[in-house]
Order: sequence, then C-alpha cells, then structure tokens
Amino acid sequence: MEATTADPWHALADPTRRKVFARVARGRCSVTEIARDLPVSRPAVSQHLRVLLDAHLVDVHQQGRERLYQPRPGGLDGLRRELESYWSQTLSTFKSVAEQSYEPTTSPPEGTSR
Repeated sequence: MEATTADPWHALADPTRRKVFARVARGRCSVTEIARDLPVSRPAVSQHLRVLLDAHLVDVHQQGRERLYQPRPGGLDGLRRELESYWSQTLSTFKSVAEQSYEPTTSPPEGTSR
C-alpha cells in the first residue's frame, strides 16, 4: 500500500469516491446498493471502498453474506480540524492586516462633513 492511500484527503480527492462516500454517509449499504446508484461497476465500487477503508473514513460489517459499509464515527474529524486550522489562520491574518491598515483620524478628510 502506498503512503498516500491512508490519507483521507487523497481518498476523497476522486469525484467518484466522494459519491461513494456520500452514499455510505446516507446509511449502511452494500456494494450492490452503491453500484446501483452510480455509473460504475461493483468491482470499481469495491476498490473505492477499499481506499475509504484504508483512510479510516468508513467501516464494514458482515451481515450474513453481505458486507455493509457505514461512515466511521469520527472519520472526518481530522479533516475538519485541519480545515478549521486554515480558517483560524486566515482570520488571524485578516485581523492583523486590517489592524495595520486602519489609521484612525481625528478630523474628517477635506471636503467632507460629519
């Protein structure tokens, strides 16, 4: 297995895989049910699910002869934390720039009235 396979960003980079994940997120389902909703074969869905499993985004449970997939609790937590850190940094940078750019004036500019 290559190192990037377990990376959830890599796992969700593929548009079809995001659709597979979105279907699993709606509720526990089998490969057959997922393939029915998408224009890809069951073997292709299985390959996408393997990547999502490796990235710890989904779990699989055996129920009789079926393997049912569901979202892993907390599977998206790492992605959410990373995005929030970017957003926090962006807001900090914006605040810093805004504070540097703002120079309060004691009188209105010429030609204007208060």
